[in-house]
Amino acid sequence: MNHAVRRVDVLVIGSGPAGLAVATGLAAAGVRGVEVLEREQQAGGVPRHCRHGGFGTPWRPLSGPAYASRSVRAAEDAGAAVRTGVTALGWADATTPTLDTVGVHGHERIAARAVVLATGARERPRAARLVPGTRPAGILSTGELQQSVHLFGHYVGARAVVVGGESVGHAAVGTLRRAGAAVTALITEGGAGRRGLDARMRLGVPVLTRTTLTEILGRPRATGARVRHADGRCVVLPCDTIVLTGDFVPDHELARRGGLSLDPDTHGPTADAASRSSRPGVFALGNLVHVNRPARAAAAEGRRAVPPLLRHLGMR
Repeated sequence: MNHAVRRVDVLVIGSGPAGLAVATGLAAAGVRGVEVLEREQQAGGVPRHCRHGGFGTPWRPLSGPAYASRSVRAAEDAGAAVRTGVTALGWADATTPTLDTVGVHGHERIAARAVVLATGARERPRAARLVPGTRPAGILSTGELQQSVHLFGHYVGARAVVVGGESVGHAAVGTLRRAGAAVTALITEGGAGRRGLDARMRLGVPVLTRTTLTEILGRPRATGARVRHADGRCVVLPCDTIVLTGDFVPDHELARRGGLSLDPDTHGPTADAASRSSRPGVFALGNLVHVNRPARAAAAEGRRAVPPLLRHLGMR
């Protein structure tokens, strides 16, 4: 079956901080055909459902939704087209940057002079973490928690255990508290750190260090989390919700289907200092490559990729 091919200069897959930053820079530099595809119904990436602060710049901090809205507006004001509800299915051509996509208007084939993969990373789900126990309701990743609370207003439980002491774990504590849930404990296999001490002293949340989740209890909803301390003691923490944070993996399906070389450690596509992947005309950047960098760093990488892309397009 023959498909009509629509052509653009640069096709960016993913509207998170990295993708929007590179699209903004390219459009501002005079590239007329810059298009960003986002499979969700709203552009902005993960920050749009992170209600906590820490985004933007140190002298002008923003909440996640405000940061996402500002980034989308900057891309559109510069002249980039941001299309939501459009999924890149795969590569239509083995030799040129051409993608098959599907959206509300059906199938479309888009050829570009350059494709930028900025599909980001996601938290590994419970099944992939191989946590023993039952399979009850009430087990969430941080992203699922934040979307449930901030985007949809869903009930997420009355008493929760948060697993993971990185910044994303502390963000989950804040989200649970805003949703009206009590936090039984935050457990981490490492030490407390500054944020752990803050959670203990200011928020009154018990922080159990050098502690491992060994079993999930309950059916049909979680009733407890069995944990083991470093000295071998095991206890059950009563809860109806368990939030598994961290353990990010790249959203690399499109890169894999395109035959891009993947890094054996991160499993994201390999990219050089100019964000060029192993496939000519295809660039990769942001947390798809680095897995777990803050939004500010991902956006900075997007801006750094603009000059190499301009050279690829013959504009420098």
